[in-house]
Amino acid sequence: MSIDQTWKVGALAEASGLTVRTLHHWDRIGLLGPSRRTAAGHREYTEQDVVRLYQVLALRRLGLGLETIATCLDVGVDPVRLVNEHLAAVEASIASLEALRHRLADIQGELASDRAPEISTLIAALGTMGGADPEREQALRRHLDDDQIQTLHDRATALGPGAHYLLEVEWPELYRRAEALRTAGVEPTAPQVRKLVARMDELSSLFNGGDSGISAAVRSAWRHEPAALSGDPTVPADAWHDLTAYLDRARAHARSTA
Repeated sequence: MSIDQTWKVGALAEASGLTVRTLHHWDRIGLLGPSRRTAAGHREYTEQDVVRLYQVLALRRLGLGLETIATCLDVGVDPVRLVNEHLAAVEASIASLEALRHRLADIQGELASDRAPEISTLIAALGTMGGADPEREQALRRHLDDDQIQTLHDRATALGPGAHYLLEVEWPELYRRAEALRTAGVEPTAPQVRKLVARMDELSSLFNGGDSGISAAVRSAWRHEPAALSGDPTVPADAWHDLTAYLDRARAHARSTA
């Protein structure tokens, strides 16, 4: 029977290029810790721990925070799928920018020859600059003003590649967990529900900068137009009512006990 290789914290730090302090910190926060003890009681990292370390480092390279990385790994999100999704998003962005480059080159050529650009050329350029899903954008604009929309765009841009995973991986997973707890009859005052709500609100503040007006407007958009916001036309109009009410009760309880 083969015996798995193990590493002490110093050896793993040296092999991975991390510091012992970093590994100790990740152990304290529950992101990555040595899972085996020697007969003398010393903790050692196993091969499975090293696999998780590789996944943590790969996801961190994509710009994800430690909280998001922990969520991705703990819910069994396949890092290969995450990378594929990221690659697809980057390639889509490149294609969009390339289309815009061609449109602008056409406009530049017309202006350089002292000709007014064709209206159709300008309209095409504007469409290329839009970027966001038109239906989702229109739904948001029915609930947010131009300054609020711009704030969301600016904050998402500042977050970089991590924004895609926060929106497409962690946030939906948080809602799935909350809905599972609700349908299981768990009270909204339960610690596990309040923890989910706290993380949802933390993510929300990353995108709205702590602006309560934007937060309320986005919730209103989801409440009234879930199909447009989710991109799923089959979502019924009242799909979010029960869950949002459940989460709001959890928030209210957290405020009353703060």
